[in-house]
Amino acid sequence: MPPIILLHGALGSKGYLQPLAEALSDVFQVYSFNFSGHGGAAFPAKPFSIPLFSEELKDFIQTQGIQQAPVFGYSMGGYVALHLAKHSPGLVGPVITLATRFYWDEATAARELKMLDAGTIVQKAPALAAMLEERHRPNDWREVLERTKELMAGLGAANALHLEDYASISNKTLLLLGDRDKMVSLEETVAVYKQLPDAQFGVLPGTPHPLEQVKVALLSRFILDFLQGAY
Repeated sequence: MPPIILLHGALGSKGYLQPLAEALSDVFQVYSFNFSGHGGAAFPAKPFSIPLFSEELKDFIQTQGIQQAPVFGYSMGGYVALHLAKHSPGLVGPVITLATRFYWDEATAARELKMLDAGTIVQKAPALAAMLEERHRPNDWREVLERTKELMAGLGAANALHLEDYASISNKTLLLLGDRDKMVSLEETVAVYKQLPDAQFGVLPGTPHPLEQVKVALLSRFILDFLQGAY
């Protein structure tokens, strides 16, 4: 079977990609891993950043001996995949992103940071706190949260990819966005789509931002249809 790599988003882990992995397993040999600090993986010596996670993806690909596999990245994972495609041309094959925030500035980062207060999450969203605790154990989910806030603040100060950078990414690319996504805008997604030399754009109907609320059958169909025509 040909390989495919699945990348989780911020505060996520490879565990919540398992339903998608199972949906693709009849066609692909599915690979996934936890970025450092996520899903119980050891915290890195360096701060969380897109370049750090991009380097971890590169290391994973080389360690596994994977050749130009397609990569699906949810949210932050999509950004990581495109960052690697930009800085290590030829290492990965087609790239699919879902619900990826491409545009960052200080105001954007500030809005995101307001939603990542541990005390507020515990008080107002205890189920989310419990899920994060379970997802990242034995790591302290609060530390994952704080390091993610540092990542977002860093993106607000200096975006890891600028709009003009996408013009040099030659990978076949599919950018997906849910029509009910309240975190990622249509405008920023279309702006990147227009810059990429070989890109498609798709909208998932009835789909909000959280991966847990995405219909797996719908998403897998988009991925399979795109990859069938990508080779």
